[in-house]
Amino acid sequence: MPMTVVVITALPDRFRGFLSSCMCEIAPGVFTSPNMNRAVRQRVWGVLSEWFMHFEGGSVVMTWPSKHEPGGQGLLTLGLPKRELVAYDGLVLVRDPP
Repeated sequence: MPMTVVVITALPDRFRGFLSSCMCEIAPGVFTSPNMNRAVRQRVWGVLSEWFMHFEGGSVVMTWPSKHEPGGQGLLTLGLPKRELVAYDGLVLVRDPP
């Protein structure tokens, strides 16, 4: 199972509490899980997405290894700035979506 990393900034403590219940906080706002499967990752993202709708500001970034994404890395974001991984001419670039 792949390593999942979540980084949160400028969000209420409930986000940290929730993430601490299923991941290890290795630095302030940086959470990792070396064995989070896809189903658990989707549930965690669902909770974060739902809670995020009730707050202004802050951000959440989740990344994990994925054979189906550019550069072999999946990426989800909430808040600003939004980011997207794009394969271009053999390179993997990070860009702001249109």
